[in-house]
Amino acid sequence: MPSILLKTIALLSLVSFTLADLHTNGICIDSKEGSDVYNADATAKACTNYKNRNTGSEQWDTCPDCTMITTGIPHCESADSHIGGDELLYYCQLNGAGGSLAN
Repeated sequence: MPSILLKTIALLSLVSFTLADLHTNGICIDSKEGSDVYNADATAKACTNYKNRNTGSEQWDTCPDCTMITTGIPHCESADSHIGGDELLYYCQLNGAGGSLAN
């Protein structure tokens, strides 16, 4: 568990996080004792949910290139910036996470 927390901290130190823009990478998290902890199961499920999403014509309404990257810190990736912060949060919470982080 400490190794996952350290990897999450390393990822967070490399990227600036917001919720209102389009993103290329995202993860699901839980808050434990004041710290954000990576939620691997929710991240994988949220990425699949987002890949299957088709709710309109805005860029964040679909994510045809959403892919779960499993090397390093596993995360959901969209090279074409289809990941919306609010939508990622929705899918993370739907799959049991407390929140989400995206670059």
